Amino acid sequence: MQKDTQQLLDSANQIILGKEHKIRLALCCLLARGHLLIEDIPGVGKTTLAHTLAKLLGLNYQRIQFTSDILPADIIGASIFDGKNLEFKFRPGPLFNQMVLADEINRATPKAQSALLEAMEEHNVTVEGKTYPLPTPFFVIATQNPSHQIGTFPLPESQLDRFLMRIELGYPNHDAERLLLTGQNRHSLIESLLVKLRPEQLLAMQQAVTEVYVSNAVLDYCQAIISFTRESPDYHYGLSPRAGLALLNAAKAWAFMEQRDAVIPEDIQAVLAAVAGHRLRSGNNDSAAIVAPILAKVAVH
Repeated sequence: MQKDTQQLLDSANQIILGKEHKIRLALCCLLARGHLLIEDIPGVGKTTLAHTLAKLLGLNYQRIQFTSDILPADIIGASIFDGKNLEFKFRPGPLFNQMVLADEINRATPKAQSALLEAMEEHNVTVEGKTYPLPTPFFVIATQNPSHQIGTFPLPESQLDRFLMRIELGYPNHDAERLLLTGQNRHSLIESLLVKLRPEQLLAMQQAVTEVYVSNAVLDYCQAIISFTRESPDYHYGLSPRAGLALLNAAKAWAFMEQRDAVIPEDIQAVLAAVAGHRLRSGNNDSAAIVAPILAKVAVH
């Protein structure tokens, strides 16, 4: 199974240049059955990464452009009157796909953002008292512009907490940017990509991730991190129980990708910034800086 993930990573690295670690985190997030938030300035490849992953995984993919006037019905769908049968029928919206790109999610109002809450947590949606299941697997990859840019609405904590990870791509290095400037168009390359993992293979990998062993010593370390965030003056509030589960699941997925059947403390450290950076409030917005006190002060047992 790990060989298949490496082939997928190799193909993705041919599209998104110089971002091997970020791509690895993104795949780790999907293997842990989580949703991904990519926060960065426009033009660094956020949408391209989502499209690349969907193509390589063979998933049904739909991009939703979030704007200030988008409505929940534009995302979920709505009941339309059928004149022939004289009844209302539910017409599914773009949310009913295996991978949904919520592009520039923080340009929509909180009312529109809330349309994703039930879907991301329960993997179904409720319309007019009736519940509709979403496809399996189901992922939301959202892109977000920096909050200081014009026309953005900050995501509430309840929405942020639905994302297993938040990553930033950043600018490419000198060599990667030269390849971008002189190479083939990225969108053309995406269209030529071959599927590396079928949805049924992805589901099997997700199941294998849940079976990765976690020792009591690693659980002690995970709980020590959670307790530190709740007690430390560095943070306004600590990690929730849901965040603790997210950290553990992401560490299992990272161990799986490293071809190990048990989690070690280094797996938790590898995913900590991506999992905890958007859940902790401090005087810094950089994920690595936010978790730096944890890595420095919480001892590995």
